[in-house]
Amino acid sequence: MKLHDDIHNYFEKLVVDDIAKRNLESVYNEDIMADLCCTVLNQLPARYIRYDVDMEFYLPQSERMLMEQQVQTAIDVAITQVSKKKELNNES
Repeated sequence: MKLHDDIHNYFEKLVVDDIAKRNLESVYNEDIMADLCCTVLNQLPARYIRYDVDMEFYLPQSERMLMEQQVQTAIDVAITQVSKKKELNNES
C-alpha cells in the first residue's frame, strides 16, 4: 500500500492558524518556532485526515471548538516551556 501525500494531522492546520493569529513568528526565530511547534503538537492527539474540507464539513461545531481550545492551551504551555529554555540558554 502506498501512503498518500495528502494524509496529514488536522491539528497541524489548527496550530498554524493559531500561531498566525498570535503573530508568534514575529516574536520567535525559526529555531524556537520549530521547538514550539513540536512541543505543541506533542501535547495534542493525532487526527489524521485526507482533505481539510471534509473535516470542516463533517466536524460538529462543539468538537471544533474543543479542538481549538486544546490548541490554544497547548500553545500557552509550549510558550512557557520554550521561554524557560530560552532563559536557561541566555544564562549559560
